[in-house]
Amino acid sequence: MKQFGLDRRTFKILLIGYIIIALIGALLLLCDWAHTKSISFLDAFFISTSAVSMTGLVTKNIATDFTVYGQIIILALIQIGGLGYVGIGLLVYILIRKKVGFDGKNLLRETLLYPSMDGLFKFFKKVLLFILAIELCGAILLTLRFALEMNFSKALWFGLFHSISAFNNAGFSIIKTGLMDYKHDLAINFIITTLIIIGGLGYFVLIELYFFQKKRLQNLSLHAKIVIIATVFLILFSTFIIFTFEYSNTKTIGNFSFFDKLLASYFTAINYRTAGFSTLDLGGLRDASLFFGSLFMVIGGAPGGTAGGMKVTTIVVLLVYAYWSIKNGRVRIFNYEIPQETINKAFIIAIGSAVYIIVCVILLSLLNPDIRFITLLFETSSAFATVGVSVGDGGSLSLSALLNEPSKIILIVLMISGRIGVFAFLLSVFNKDKTMYIKYPEGRINL
Repeated sequence: MKQFGLDRRTFKILLIGYIIIALIGALLLLCDWAHTKSISFLDAFFISTSAVSMTGLVTKNIATDFTVYGQIIILALIQIGGLGYVGIGLLVYILIRKKVGFDGKNLLRETLLYPSMDGLFKFFKKVLLFILAIELCGAILLTLRFALEMNFSKALWFGLFHSISAFNNAGFSIIKTGLMDYKHDLAINFIITTLIIIGGLGYFVLIELYFFQKKRLQNLSLHAKIVIIATVFLILFSTFIIFTFEYSNTKTIGNFSFFDKLLASYFTAINYRTAGFSTLDLGGLRDASLFFGSLFMVIGGAPGGTAGGMKVTTIVVLLVYAYWSIKNGRVRIFNYEIPQETINKAFIIAIGSAVYIIVCVILLSLLNPDIRFITLLFETSSAFATVGVSVGDGGSLSLSALLNEPSKIILIVLMISGRIGVFAFLLSVFNKDKTMYIKYPEGRINL
């Protein structure tokens, strides 16, 4: 892990950068022309952080509490968060034909999780084209659907906003009740979930799939295979869990037809993993569903994309390591051996995530003793994994709206750290230990 020394400095820059962007966004949202109702600095900072981290938790209603200008600021923050502020900055550099130094290239590499400096800018340009093309297609399809019930200019704005929000796994909506009124709408459900899935796969996998579209699956890289297989499995499994647990729950899908139960379960399962849209009142979910939902959210999507969480690749590496450790064999998958450094990193992410979530949910529980622990766990997991689903405040806002100021600050820290990743966050917070040339004797510990 010799490269961690360089990464620490890079990750600190990324962390500070996102905090600055969130602060600028908050100051803009505080302007009179950006909001329709009074808003505190903390709520503005919370919304701004939620947008730039592509989370979707809200303490104010985006549709009614902000003007179109305020909504544009939020949308811009979502787009910056999706591409990474470093990517936005370097795009400007490229357009004005300025040279980019090593530090700038390294920041971009870490933002996109690209493996090396070779071909970095070519990859970055392809990512930009893919993002624009996918968001444009989503906007056109959603505009056509919204145009069936509203004037074209409003439908166009709704289509553009929800396309960018869905692809970037942000979960923000400029409809007063979110997507609750579209729970039975096939077009809205499948367009939104498709955009979420594509964004959650990661840029590296998307571009690889595009170039390997005429070849066999065996030609895909190990990373792409793991991401695709794990994503499909988790979607199907989480859909089955929600469908089974909530089948007879009249507060959620109990009164739906069989097909609508499947549709609502599928939509919720997709949003559990990466985004914050909801067609159901999640406050009516059974405790078992909330617990499993928290687990799915913490797992998250794929690295190098718009999803948060520990990432599916981390979970797969840990499961594969456990399997081969029991069999006393060399750790491998698809005829590839997994490096020890990758296994070590997966352990750091898993343990760090677990400790981080436990500490935060306990603090929230102590600060808000009147709120159920399971709902606080759900909200904490949602913030950490930058998902954005919530049991709600009883109205159109997230549970976060009911929390006190210290609790909101904890969630802000969770969202920012979730945006850069728990591994990057831990490296940026903890300083590197000094190099030691003393060899300590090995100690035996019984397990």
